[in-house]
Parts: sequence; C-alpha cells; structure tokens
Amino acid sequence: MSHSLLDAARALGPLVRANADESERLRRLADPLVAALRPTGLLGMLLPAAYGGPETDPLTMIATIEEIAFHDGAAGWCVMISATTASQAAFLPADGAREIFADPQAAYAGAYAPSGKAVAERDGWLLDGRWMWGSGSSHAAWLVGGAMTDAGQHLLFFPTTDAVLHDTWHASGLRGTGSGDFSVSRLFVPRQRVIAVGATRAQVDSPVARFPNFTLLALGTAAVTLGIARRAHTELIELAALKTPAFASRSLANHPPAQLNVAQAEAKWRSADAFLRDAVSEAWELACRGVPVPVPLRARMRLACTHAATEAAAAVDLCYNSGGGSSVFATSPLQRCFRDVHTATQHIMLSDRNWLTIGRLAFGLETDTSML
Repeated sequence: MSHSLLDAARALGPLVRANADESERLRRLADPLVAALRPTGLLGMLLPAAYGGPETDPLTMIATIEEIAFHDGAAGWCVMISATTASQAAFLPADGAREIFADPQAAYAGAYAPSGKAVAERDGWLLDGRWMWGSGSSHAAWLVGGAMTDAGQHLLFFPTTDAVLHDTWHASGLRGTGSGDFSVSRLFVPRQRVIAVGATRAQVDSPVARFPNFTLLALGTAAVTLGIARRAHTELIELAALKTPAFASRSLANHPPAQLNVAQAEAKWRSADAFLRDAVSEAWELACRGVPVPVPLRARMRLACTHAATEAAAAVDLCYNSGGGSSVFATSPLQRCFRDVHTATQHIMLSDRNWLTIGRLAFGLETDTSML
C-alpha cells in the first residue's frame, strides 16, 4: 500500500471531522476541507502515472476512503467519487486525458448513468442531458456524463463551468456530498474527451488500467460504508462509558444487550473488511502481473463489496439501537452514521441485484457480467 496517501488521510482526519457539521449544513463539502484535500493527491489517487497521477493500488484506495469516511461519510464519498472518476483517464485518448487531468489538485465528479443524448458532429458530439447524483460537482473542475448515442453508451467529459448545477440535494444522509443534478444543453464535446462504454480499451498499460474499472467504483462505495460502521462502533463505546440509561443504576457499558451489540457490530465490519481486502489482493496481484482478472474473481470482489455494505449497515444499526434515545438527536454522531450508511447502500453498485448476479454465476446460469 501507498503509506503516503494513507498518512495524508490520517493527518486530515481532525479537519474532516471539524468541518462535518458545516458540510452537512451547506449540503456540500465545506471550503476549508476542499482546500486541504486538493494538495494531498487523494482526489486523483487512481489517475494513471502516465498522466502524472499517483496511480495507487485498490487496497490503498480502500484504506484511505475508509479513513476519511470514519470522520465524515460525506467527505469519504466525495473523495471516492473524484478518485474513481480519475481512473477513467486510462480509457481516454492521450490528448484528452492530458487536457482533463492537467491540474494535480483538481477534483472530478459526474454520473455514468446514460441520462443524456449525444449526436455525432464533426470531430465530436453534441450533448444534451440532465444527470442526478452529481456528488462533489460543486468543487469539481470536470464532470462526466453518460449518454446514449447511435453507437451505444458513451461517457463524455466537460468542464464544470459548461454545466448548470441544480440545487436538488435535499437528502436524509450523506448531505455534505452536494449530490445535486447537473445539466448541459447542446454542448459540443470533442472526441478526445469521450469514451465508448464497453468498446474503448485502455489506452495505457498499467495495473490500474488492467483492473476491472467498474469494480473500483464498487470498492470505493463499500469502503465508505465500512468507515461509517467503524465510526458508529467507536461512538457507541464512548457513549456507553458516559451514559446511564433511564431507570438504571449502572452505565450503558454494564448492560448485557449493549455488550452483545458492540461485539457483534465489530465482528460484522471487521470480517466484511477482511473479505473485501482478501478478494482485492488476489485480483490486484493478477493485474500487476499482466494477467486478466477472470470473471469468477471479479464476481467475488463484487460479492465482497455488497456484503461489506450490508454488514456495515447492520453494524451501524446495532450501535444506533444500543444508543437508545441518545441516538435520535441531530447532534448525535450515531444518528448521522445511521442516515449516512443507509443512503450509501442505495447506490447501484451495492444494490441487492448484485446478490442475484453472483447467485446466477454460482449456479452456472447465463449472466450479464459486463458491469463486473
């Protein structure tokens, strides 16, 4: 793992936590936090080395995102979105990648869903569309939008200044992510900023470029949930030492139900984290050797991601429930953990349909594996 990036994430922890309330209030990351993130390399940690990026390994990505999400789930989510978007540079033409990722301190955002429509023009595409879930778009330099064309689905990059950002992010959890809509109208996007989904092959040869790209997004979303679960576990331990429940004579820590829940919560997030890292380690070793990651191993990683999110949410629920009435107040970190983790698990990369895909593969049934 790249210890410099992990050290940077740990060093940022107090600032991330100090700005969490302000980010929640603004419904986007607070400016001081964004400014502190920019020079760390975390926002572009998956950018290929060919374009000046850190091109870190997936295990480091998981660890750093978990660390940031431990202090604030919204901040971890925005780091994840920017980093995984930067990984797309491997599939862009070299001149487009160098243009988009020229600034080492820039952040990136967007939506892969094909909510736009693009029509071929000379040397590019004319794009119209409106996309939901633009996490981190308010501090991003570039956006990517998925669009359908006569030639199938494409991803098109454009400067954030070319888009309209819509104030639509009024959500229960991950409020600080600024995940509002964004739109463009008849925007010309040159060909060097466009990727044909499933057709464009990696333009650079590196381990990150060989690693299943959709899996990087799934790993990142799972890492956020694990960071939130670890925070909830820590908060319950701190609360239990101080709180004496109503009609009780001893602290919450002395109550067997709380003891049971805190132990089970730790087992859930730690075991899920171990499964995730084990599956990723094997796949990364193959990618580093230049060996394609086979479908069964890609499926195992996606299984580990979905399992991690499910167990992380269950761990948070145990901690939240043990907190009793203290958990329901807006000032309670357990309440924020509860809202954040249950928002994160709604992401398509962590949805229940993944269980069905893995199950079909286990039974040897014909299965669409294009998103693995």
